[in-house]
Amino acid sequence: MRLSRYFLPVLKETPGDAQVVSHQLMLRAGMIRQTAAGIYAWLPLGLRVLKKIETIVREEQDRAGAIEVLMPTIQSAELWKQSGRYEAYGPEMLRIIDRHDREMLFSPTAEELFTVIFQNGAKSYRDLPRNLYQIQWKFRDEVRPRFGVLRGREFLMKDAYSFDVDFAGARHSYNRMFIAYMRTFARMGL
Repeated sequence: MRLSRYFLPVLKETPGDAQVVSHQLMLRAGMIRQTAAGIYAWLPLGLRVLKKIETIVREEQDRAGAIEVLMPTIQSAELWKQSGRYEAYGPEMLRIIDRHDREMLFSPTAEELFTVIFQNGAKSYRDLPRNLYQIQWKFRDEVRPRFGVLRGREFLMKDAYSFDVDFAGARHSYNRMFIAYMRTFARMGL
């Protein structure tokens, strides 16, 4: 596509509220625009970069033997109450009441749901070990969102959960993920 046909709203001046260099550069390059405190729209150039990062992460997770799934962003509060984290999580969790007066929440993380899904799907110890991961948007109502997308309220997160027979198996899964992260960072030049 020709640059003249591309949507690239660059800024000549650095916005005064952008404190860190990465935030300043992303705004000036037309990669993101802030829509509310800690919430950003990803513009075409920024979205391309985000998708490339996502691809690298996905390839390295797959290479490590992890299996991708996708959990819903809106979850039932009932599951979180059973785990005791509904109240413990605090005001960072966005709580919602749906039209049927059911308590729901915008998932800040997914341990509870991953555990229940796997528990209902695993039939025997032979189903272990398994490592499931997802790349999903999350929301945490941070008290002071700042530094652009580094500490935003809405963000794309990769989370993975290993299900193992014993501690030694869990340690092995951890080490495989450690290597996957090291490869991911190396591919990104970090």
